Amino acid sequence: MPNGGSKLRPETVEHYLETIYYIEHEGEVVRPSRIAEWQGVSAPTVSETLQRLQRDGWIEVAKDRSVRLTPAGEELAATVVRHHRLLERWLTDVLGLDWASADAEAQRLAPGLSDEVADRLAEHLGQPDTCPHGNVIPGRSAPYGTLVAVADLEPGQAAVVRRISEVAEHDAPQVLRLLEAAGVVPGTLVEVSEAGAGLGAVGLRIGEEVVPLGLDIARFVWAEPQA
Repeated sequence: MPNGGSKLRPETVEHYLETIYYIEHEGEVVRPSRIAEWQGVSAPTVSETLQRLQRDGWIEVAKDRSVRLTPAGEELAATVVRHHRLLERWLTDVLGLDWASADAEAQRLAPGLSDEVADRLAEHLGQPDTCPHGNVIPGRSAPYGTLVAVADLEPGQAAVVRRISEVAEHDAPQVLRLLEAAGVVPGTLVEVSEAGAGLGAVGLRIGEEVVPLGLDIARFVWAEPQA
């Protein structure tokens, strides 16, 4: 092992690489402080772990302390995320769990899932492209085009909800329950309406009903504008 030192536990490696993958794929610059916030651990713990991950070839840390996955890190992270999102699909589509509960259960089950079982699960589910809330399963292609945050849509603009940000899934699981209960789910046609919207809110018309969403929540919802 390069540079000596104790070896990280496989579950620690996977958890950190998964976290970096999620943050990176949401378009954020990955910083140690963001990883600490995401994982709920201290800054010194993150710094020490990142040093070991870099030593073992999983990540690169730039001079500005931004973090990127190496090709090996990206490959392992994608495998972990694939297992997690397939489990979420199974837990919601087959067992009927709500989004937030499925995410929590998938987090517990994913470390013990083998590639063989994941492949069988994908086949059983019909090779889904996304998790229940629209985030692409690694190895599949996005079944949608360019997306815009609902918070940035203009009044009168119609759009189809395509995905809920991974940040919402992690940072605010209660948001998942709220959106699911309101019918703001992938595949739903919505229209930004003046009615129901006020200061710091967006009104989404779904059928005959207008659902008001705070801007903080509307930024987590990504939709595909319709002509």
